[in-house]
Amino acid sequence: MTKRSIITIPDPVLREVCAPIETVDDEIRALSDDMLETMYDAPGIGLAASQIGILKRMFVLDVAKEDAPKEPMVFINPKIVWSSEDMSVYQEGCLSIPEYFEDVERPAEVTVQFLDREGGEQEIKADGLLATCIQHELDHLNGKLFIDYLSKLKRDRVMKKFAKQAKLAVKA
Repeated sequence: MTKRSIITIPDPVLREVCAPIETVDDEIRALSDDMLETMYDAPGIGLAASQIGILKRMFVLDVAKEDAPKEPMVFINPKIVWSSEDMSVYQEGCLSIPEYFEDVERPAEVTVQFLDREGGEQEIKADGLLATCIQHELDHLNGKLFIDYLSKLKRDRVMKKFAKQAKLAVKA
């Protein structure tokens, strides 16, 4: 397993749409292991392949409580097939937008179909934090960020701040 670098805004890779994975093989399983190691090390509860510069439709997550055993999940070619009309609000953050958090409203429940780490077809119904995390990570695969749900003013402020930091990092 190898820890990977996490890409942050304003990197344009984060706005790319990821391609479906044709075959779940050892390379994809190794990538999922690397992604989990990177996510745990960050620390975070979800990580999409695009966040490490790999434009494949895959994300990992683990929403287990800190003091509970780890419950890593791998989602390959995920697709939401149902979402509730009821909405919920969670304060979201993102490893690609470090140390920035905002309330985001999303469907309270979703049903998602995906391939697991072994290539087996799966379908789960999720609610609460798991539903929010699935939707957040799936957005990444479509080139969308949680700040896209915010007002234009808030979104512009965040982008400006990170663009400035990126310029300063280049000069250093």
